[in-house]
Amino acid sequence: MNTLPAPHCTSLSTPAAINLDEQREARLNATTPSPAQLAARFPGRILLPDTATPTAGIPLFAVGVRAGLPSPADDYVDTQIDLNAYLIDDEQATFMVRIEDDSMAGSGLHEGDLLVVDKRRVAVHGDIVVAALDGDFTVKRLLRHNGQISLQPDHPGYPIVIPSYGQDFAIWGVASGCVKKF
Repeated sequence: MNTLPAPHCTSLSTPAAINLDEQREARLNATTPSPAQLAARFPGRILLPDTATPTAGIPLFAVGVRAGLPSPADDYVDTQIDLNAYLIDDEQATFMVRIEDDSMAGSGLHEGDLLVVDKRRVAVHGDIVVAALDGDFTVKRLLRHNGQISLQPDHPGYPIVIPSYGQDFAIWGVASGCVKKF
């Protein structure tokens, strides 16, 4: 019986793949503004983490809290948590934007929430992204299908946005967290 040779597979760690990743990252960093540049261009709309303020350790209890039926309380504090350290992976690449509508309400993002955005994360299918389309910002879910990109709201009252050829389109970052007040 004749057997077919095994297909040739290229590892993602080969020098060629790494070189392509480095080239893509260099192009991205050269064409997209830094969070500080964004904050300067859009005062009040782009917020930066305050690194000069001392951290505030907030008690984090060892026992989780159920959102359903009550459970016995436990007063044991496990550790302190610093919200900056918890929410921010890369301080130099992180910024925040305030949500201005309810187009992402299905994802739990509501007007007034602060969206934590990481500029260095690579956006993949299904990520919530901050994108600029012809100079206007939007927060949507990135979808890729048959080579086409679309920006999907998580609310049925808003249209899907499909960038067309010739439009100025850029993904400025991937949502990595959310801060909300009640």
